[in-house]
Amino acid sequence: MEVFVAKQPIFNREQEVYAYELLYRSSTENSFPDIDGDQATADVIINSYLNIGIEELSNGKPCFINFTEKLLQLRLPTFFTPREIVVEILESIEPSEELVCICRELKQLGYQVALDDVVLNEENPYSYQLFQCADMIKVDFLSTPKKIRKRIEKIAKENSIKLVAEKLETKEAFAEAKRIGYDYFQGYYLAQPTIVSTYDVPTYFYFDYKNIEELAMTESSMDSITELIEKDLSLSYKLLKLVNSPFNRTKQKINSVKQAVMLLGLIEIKKWLYIFSVRNKVQKDSDLSKHVVQLSLTRAKMCESIERIANYKTAPSASFTLGMFSIMDKLTGVPMEKIIAELPFEEELRDALTGVQNSLKDVLDLVTAVEKAQWGVIRKKCEVLSIEETEIFKIYAESLSWSNQLMETERLEII
Repeated sequence: MEVFVAKQPIFNREQEVYAYELLYRSSTENSFPDIDGDQATADVIINSYLNIGIEELSNGKPCFINFTEKLLQLRLPTFFTPREIVVEILESIEPSEELVCICRELKQLGYQVALDDVVLNEENPYSYQLFQCADMIKVDFLSTPKKIRKRIEKIAKENSIKLVAEKLETKEAFAEAKRIGYDYFQGYYLAQPTIVSTYDVPTYFYFDYKNIEELAMTESSMDSITELIEKDLSLSYKLLKLVNSPFNRTKQKINSVKQAVMLLGLIEIKKWLYIFSVRNKVQKDSDLSKHVVQLSLTRAKMCESIERIANYKTAPSASFTLGMFSIMDKLTGVPMEKIIAELPFEEELRDALTGVQNSLKDVLDLVTAVEKAQWGVIRKKCEVLSIEETEIFKIYAESLSWSNQLMETERLEII
């Protein structure tokens, strides 16, 4: 499925691009859909971090990202490095002791904090403390009365806080902001948001997303989380991309989801599971068919079962991963070579998925031959792997039954 992120440049006084703000979009229409803030931010984080890539979006500039109170409490800004983002605090978040502590913690870690459409509330004792945490304040030039703007400008000057004039829609508004002494400028007069798109693997949870959210927020074991992720190609793919991301990059090559979970750790995994669950509440439309979902599950189970009785031995988890990921190019429309280049697979698994003939590829060839009823290929591959033909058809029937059971009894939801 196609996914989107919009980016709007923020300029300095010389009208050079200083940064970009990343904005939620659900289509090529350049407008913000009316959805929950947690869902919008979760979508922006997943698409910018995992699907498109923050470096490609930013051209080396920092990116402003809106964070809701819940996502700040989960310390989600730390998914990015301090040089990659500016943490934008929404005006809808009431200043509190907890919010001030979170902002101070982020500042100590090197993150910049921007207050968006800030509301002056002198009755709230934490409002001024929040100002003191800010590196920047964004001021809406379209709707903020001049009297309030002047108060914000005064506080910013007293605390050496940079000012960002946003929603500049006319030449006159830009000139006024520049004359007053604003540091940065954003708005349709200067540049409209640009939509960037790519393809993602649709998520097909084998049980409802609420169960995933509960799993992410409770004391779950590594085995239970691994079992969940292994049965979902999209979650498996994103997890493996996380392992191979610049922030988490490891030289260690892996061949299973369990290894990836162990490398990242349960705390990090649970945070991402929560983000996936929040994001997928809004992704109810997909052209992913039930047939393709079942095909990936059946292939994974078949490859795993064949490995257990074949004369060639590798980890069953590698064979399961092989079957699951073998349809990635069909799902995304992206060449398998490009997909695999972003994943930390061991060489043998990588080669098999990209068409290089080896023992794992023999296993996959046998599975696809069974799907297509290619009797000559089935006979040849059974000989290579020292498997009786009767065994392979038994494995196919059992694997099909297993995937059917998952889809029918676990309330599969394709999103």
